Amino acid sequence: MTLNSDPTSPNQTPTGTEVGAEAVIETTAPGVLDIDTFDRVKEPRGAQRLPLGDGTWHQLARQYVWVQLISSGLFLAIVVTAMLVLTLGFGQMWAWIPGGILTALLVWAIAITPRQARSYGYQLRKDDLVFRRGILWQRVVAVPYGRMQLVDITHGPLDRGFGIAQLKLVTAAASTGVVIPGLTQQAAESLRDTLIDVAETRRTGL
Repeated sequence: MTLNSDPTSPNQTPTGTEVGAEAVIETTAPGVLDIDTFDRVKEPRGAQRLPLGDGTWHQLARQYVWVQLISSGLFLAIVVTAMLVLTLGFGQMWAWIPGGILTALLVWAIAITPRQARSYGYQLRKDDLVFRRGILWQRVVAVPYGRMQLVDITHGPLDRGFGIAQLKLVTAAASTGVVIPGLTQQAAESLRDTLIDVAETRRTGL
């Protein structure tokens, strides 16, 4: 007997693999993924907007903004200090040019950090995980569960201090790899376990 491949057909019945994968995804409580996150995905102004897909968008933890601000602020302090030492201490006036440009870029990056952080979002769908980021330069990536080879959690000193981590999804194609930054530790661990279970279920059915 041949199953109907049309997903809109009323006679289509899900396979055991699909049912198992959906059951695993549903076990990830939305509350775990949405603790201390932003309220909604920040959309770019204008008519050109990213498609929101067919599921619930989850966002980054609010602490991610503070980590980025502190990191950029420390780097800015180092740049300004080096520029002042070179110009005032050694008379190297040329240092104002690269130092000034780099300072302006860092100030701009700090100013847009809160808005940029709200442009990140990820969505657990039936067959894949969709990740999106960016306001001016936008990126949307769909990672099929069956293609995931590694799900890795990493966090630096500042991340640990603020209780956040980043989740890295590795696939056979490097271009479809995804790094989701700024997840709470609990959300990162829950998402990792869910993705591993779903990926194993999908690979078993291949």
